[in-house]
Amino acid sequence: MTDTFTVTAVVGNPKRLSRTLTTAEALAAAVAGPGAPTASTDLAELYLDGIEPPHDGFDHALARLRAADVVVVGTPVYKASFTGLLKLFLDQLPPGALDGAVAVPVTIAASAEHRFLADLQLRPVLAELGASLPVPSLTLRENELPELDAHLAKWTGAHLPALRAGAAA
Repeated sequence: MTDTFTVTAVVGNPKRLSRTLTTAEALAAAVAGPGAPTASTDLAELYLDGIEPPHDGFDHALARLRAADVVVVGTPVYKASFTGLLKLFLDQLPPGALDGAVAVPVTIAASAEHRFLADLQLRPVLAELGASLPVPSLTLRENELPELDAHLAKWTGAHLPALRAGAAA
């Protein structure tokens, strides 16, 4: 088993440079390991500039996904679901786009009632695209973000070995 993995984050928050992006990138860095490079795609930049995919940005994002061992998929909770922006991107991926990748859904919600969104709605879509999902989703409430490092340490402490084993398989 290698010590590092190719990790990329995809974030479907319509706000550029969002807290969701920060969270997903931090988790990607923790999974990849110290000093290992990671990549991320902020779908707000990819889609909201008035360019309709497929285009070079979409193709670049797809290439990153296909090259990744681990894909961190982040979304805020909007109207009790993941964002339409993320749905648009996932719907445009070809069948099997995540074959061979391990995926980790990340959701950020305003209330505790939405803590199961990643498991009920996002995980089945990622599995349909071919991803394996061997570890629980990272679900945070907005009021937990000031302690992001502590939450990431707790999550990675509990799940990183299984995640790495899944990515190595």
